[in-house]
Amino acid sequence: MANMKIETWPGTPYPLGATYDGAGTNFAVFSEVADSVELCLFDAAGAETRVELPEYDAFVWHGYLPDVGPGQRYGFRVHGPYDPGQGQRCNPNKLLLDPYAKAIEGHIDWDESLFGYRFAAPDERNDDDSAPHMMTSVVINPYFDWRNDHQLKIPYHESLIYETHVKGMTINHPDIPERIRGTYAGLAHPVMIEHLTGLGITAVELMPVHQFVTDSGLHDKGLANYWGYNTIGFLAPHNGYASSGDRGEQVQEFKAMVRTLHEAGIEVILDVVYNHTAEGNHLGPTLSFRGLDNTAYYRLVDDNQAIYMDYTGTGNSLNARNPHALQLIMDSLRYWIVEMHVDGFRFDLASVLARELHDVDRLSAFFDLVQQDPVVSQVKLIAEPWDVGEGGYQVGNFPPMWSEWNGKYRDTVRDFWRGEPATLGEFASRLTGSSDLYAHSGRRPMASINFVTAHDGFTLQDLVSYNEKHNDANGEGSQDGTDDNRSWNCGAEGPTEDVEILALREQQKRNFLTTLLVSQGVPMLLYGDEFGRTQGGNNNAYCQDNEISWVDWSMRSRHDVQLNFTCSLAKLRKEHPVFRRRRFFDGTPVHVKGEQLRDIAWFTPAAAEMAESDWETGYARSLAVFLNGDAIPSPDPRGQQVKDDSFLLLFNAADTSIEFTLPSSDYGERWEIVVDTTSPLDVDRPSLKADGTVEVEARAVLVLRRAV
Repeated sequence: MANMKIETWPGTPYPLGATYDGAGTNFAVFSEVADSVELCLFDAAGAETRVELPEYDAFVWHGYLPDVGPGQRYGFRVHGPYDPGQGQRCNPNKLLLDPYAKAIEGHIDWDESLFGYRFAAPDERNDDDSAPHMMTSVVINPYFDWRNDHQLKIPYHESLIYETHVKGMTINHPDIPERIRGTYAGLAHPVMIEHLTGLGITAVELMPVHQFVTDSGLHDKGLANYWGYNTIGFLAPHNGYASSGDRGEQVQEFKAMVRTLHEAGIEVILDVVYNHTAEGNHLGPTLSFRGLDNTAYYRLVDDNQAIYMDYTGTGNSLNARNPHALQLIMDSLRYWIVEMHVDGFRFDLASVLARELHDVDRLSAFFDLVQQDPVVSQVKLIAEPWDVGEGGYQVGNFPPMWSEWNGKYRDTVRDFWRGEPATLGEFASRLTGSSDLYAHSGRRPMASINFVTAHDGFTLQDLVSYNEKHNDANGEGSQDGTDDNRSWNCGAEGPTEDVEILALREQQKRNFLTTLLVSQGVPMLLYGDEFGRTQGGNNNAYCQDNEISWVDWSMRSRHDVQLNFTCSLAKLRKEHPVFRRRRFFDGTPVHVKGEQLRDIAWFTPAAAEMAESDWETGYARSLAVFLNGDAIPSPDPRGQQVKDDSFLLLFNAADTSIEFTLPSSDYGERWEIVVDTTSPLDVDRPSLKADGTVEVEARAVLVLRRAV
């Protein structure tokens, strides 16, 4: 450690973190329990210089260092009480990351010095210096040429979300230069922009890009935290996704990616993990929050504060009841909006943030803060509405401005297409926006983020290819991952050469994609599902930073029929607002030219309007739905109504073909087939007449448009 004298001024307690102003850098860090805090500066050779922060205001330690600028590596050491039984874990021998670091360099190697105890004696304090094995925070250059860039604010009803992974999406792409594959720059490459815009994507939802670490258990197995749900830096873009370096270059590269996506009309939504951190439970490492102020940042068990409350299944839960932890969350959100120009957030295990004491409370402090914040309240806010605690599944219970991942949509659509009995009524509800979940709180169909597959679970290809999970590569004896997949392998487990099974699988995928893209609400596609990405039946590939999870771009040409079919569905949805209404159907008559047809009507295959007994028939797996496009609530807030084509959707999830009778001429004189999941190629099809019949093959969808 160097003992050279560093000029230090008092500085200011706000903003927290390291803030470069062009002449020097202000450092500020919160700790209510500290007796003193040392700022540690590291030179290019790794030599450390310590400077005691001179000022202390409102539990914030701060100082200003002239001539310290971008690229400077730093950390903190906290002198204070160490009494784990009382929740106090300060130890100045542990170098700590800045919770407000805007860039982080390096990685940790899981040396014993990173822990506050001895491996062989967990009750014995460990005073080994962790600095040689730690990551470091980095002072960044905040200036960037945005070229008039701004948030896009695409309305929910016009959105098509694409959940993807920065590395996995591009690491194998042959047309992207090798040096930028798997990075922010790779995702912004023209071939990726072309692919996304060709699909009609309006928003990429990026799996976690906050700085994360691979936990020790995976590290010891030679695996990695591929998904990234193990955050250690809430304001820092993950350095492993930067092609240009990790001394602050990752910030510039991330901003350039956002700017490029925005220029293509694509929003950037971040999957954020504010419910826990990478420090884990009481046996985890001391990397940042634990050593700064353990009781402020974490939920601890009341009668034994050496132990952490765990609503996440990851070892700890961030203490969203504490004002300083709440401030960190809100400051992080505002930073990514204002400085990084992102357009929204998907909150991992959002129910954890709502917990007051042991209950999930939709009016918790976190949601109150979001509601009144003039910045955060104006972007897309999407909740994953569950956690692992009691009462943690909260779908439909989030505040009015929030949308939610609708797990009930996923489960119901999967059940319907695998032929489960008694799903007809709920399938109809999910198809029309899940008003049973959202209307009671004044929300509209856009509250429902509809998905059939997501990162957590089977891909679409695997959903139709496997009855059971195959997670052996994870090293847990295939005990990890859910057993409730609601999948159907179509007659053979995994790869097969049976042409009939292969054809059925392709048709089932088209059924799922068609259902998704004609449903009311906001559709979300999983990356690679547009052309058959497979994980070999692994439904929990969180630790597979390899070909199991990465996109195999050679499949694009082999599955070009599916890709083109997906593109055509997205185009159909975009062109027809009847599939993306801003308000729920209510069955009321629509008056057009003297006619009074309801905004929606349900029919049996015999063209009889569905009666209560029809919905309750357990064996029924087929129905027709009329969507009235004559007068629908305008997607343009300046208008009252818009006119669209009317459509008739024919669903047959039975294992035999069914003859559907078309409704009377009141609903339409002639109908044209615009989607047939048994025949994905564009072919000329004869029009159909009112009261006529059409055979819908087993496990198929027909989408008919009323001819003008």
